[in-house]
Amino acid sequence: MLDRYLEHRVALAAAADGIFAADVARRVADFTRSGGKRMRGQFLWWAMRACGREEDGPVGTALTTAAALELLQTCALVQDDVMDGSATRRGRRALHADVAARYAPEVGERGAAELGSAAGVLAGDLALAWADDLAAAAREELPAHLRDQVRQVWSSLRTEMVAGQYADVHGQVTRSRAPGRALRIAQLKSAMYSVERPVHLGAVLAGAAPEQVRELRRSGRCAGIAFQLRDDLDGVFGDPARTGKPSGDDIRAGKPTYLFAVAHARAVARHDRASSDVLERCLGDADLDDGALQEVREALVRTGARAAVQSRIERLSARSTEHLERARPAGPGAGRLADLLRAAAGLPHGAGATE
Repeated sequence: MLDRYLEHRVALAAAADGIFAADVARRVADFTRSGGKRMRGQFLWWAMRACGREEDGPVGTALTTAAALELLQTCALVQDDVMDGSATRRGRRALHADVAARYAPEVGERGAAELGSAAGVLAGDLALAWADDLAAAAREELPAHLRDQVRQVWSSLRTEMVAGQYADVHGQVTRSRAPGRALRIAQLKSAMYSVERPVHLGAVLAGAAPEQVRELRRSGRCAGIAFQLRDDLDGVFGDPARTGKPSGDDIRAGKPTYLFAVAHARAVARHDRASSDVLERCLGDADLDDGALQEVREALVRTGARAAVQSRIERLSARSTEHLERARPAGPGAGRLADLLRAAAGLPHGAGATE
């Protein structure tokens, strides 16, 4: 679905302007097709299968909407890399950095960097436009009542995605320290956008009852928040060979994670000056070395923040399983959906709420 659609859109872009097609449209297409876990599409697909019988569910609409989700993810990642100044993504140069490298020999480093940043913003805009066009085309095949429901979910998902990105950047710049705010960012950036809303879309496409949709959404939200909190832990304590990203990058970037917010709040409440000083000094230090990062790890353990976040992950994982059981999905995809939600929450396949 993506291959056919993207080749068509790149051809249209080439008809408009060859340089634009080569620098922006082709890169959007290549980025979307390479790398990524297709996680959102999987949640949509298996939620639809879990809520319907084998022969139920608009297969073409589901696949097309899943492809639109991938383009929406391209928009989010490409613009996120511009805002964060990230040089790499998915093991290669970030899109804006790739454009800059292409033009640096011709216009110099400064001009190339400016052009690359502009290309990254416009590439995100283009990906969003393509995603919207594709999602709208997918809805045309649905009955009117389903078409309206899917449109409403899609609209909410887009707004939440942008809200989550802004909240993240706002938290970095304002050096937010509130645990409640950090949890809201995790909910918007990961839980709702990556898990809850894709599950919601799949359930709606299957014609699930409102009560079942509500419980599936709650299950997805809990699993998604648990996923983000575990990612926060891995970003500081994880092995880069396993996580695929350098350790400590969130600290260096000044990300307002729940892990850091809990540690800071506990240090202040306990008058633990040593821990609070380390956290204040190191958060947002782009040149943070391994020794200072180890000090941060010790402060996160000393304040009890690491244990508190791990405990919260376990509670969220259990609640996700409980909501899924209440939803009682009986379709042929129920087992696959359960496995996906457990994996997102950090539970092994087949694990129950108490494991």
